[in-house]
Amino acid sequence: MAKLVVFGAGDIARLAHFYFSTDSQHEVVAFTVDAEYRTAEDFLGLPLVPAEEIAARYPPRDFKMFVAVSYAGMNRVRAEKYVQMKALGYELVSYISSRCSYLSQDQPGDNCFILEDNTIQPFVRIGHDVTLWSGNHIGHDSTIGDHCFISSHVVVSGHVDIGPSCFIGVNATLRNSIAIGERTLIGAGAVIMKNTRPGSVYTGPRAERIPRTSDQMDL
Repeated sequence: MAKLVVFGAGDIARLAHFYFSTDSQHEVVAFTVDAEYRTAEDFLGLPLVPAEEIAARYPPRDFKMFVAVSYAGMNRVRAEKYVQMKALGYELVSYISSRCSYLSQDQPGDNCFILEDNTIQPFVRIGHDVTLWSGNHIGHDSTIGDHCFISSHVVVSGHVDIGPSCFIGVNATLRNSIAIGERTLIGAGAVIMKNTRPGSVYTGPRAERIPRTSDQMDL
């Protein structure tokens, strides 16, 4: 069982601890954050170590690392910590849920977080530092670039090329054979039918309140 340090002390770090502890061959032994964000000496009953001291106290030759950081700044924060930890010499591990249907012959890159009920079809390629929250469909022959975050119940059709550092919100749909430019932000419920330009933003239709109460509706 490999010993693992998790970078982070928020919700994603707490979930990473749960998933790695219950559904992997890794044992989480410590957490780390930048010293300026360290507000306690422990997290979930384990040491919370300043990142500036982590390599000395938990050396890369003996411990592996997982960067459990959100999509903040269009994934830039997580990407920065990913680069920093690799520069220290850590092997960054990925988590693939045992409840994920992973049918591609190509394994994902490092520091990926692929949760339950994802369907990864054949010939899909997933880069480094990619988060796939629960319940997504990633269609055959699609590619997901480095440092992307795909939230829940997203449908990516076949032959879609998703560039690096994209965020795709819940219940979004991407039609087949399109290219999503790097750093594209796709909001919840958006339906994308054409290629997107780098750095573009798409929002889905929003529900509107009608001038009646629920008691006045005939269900």
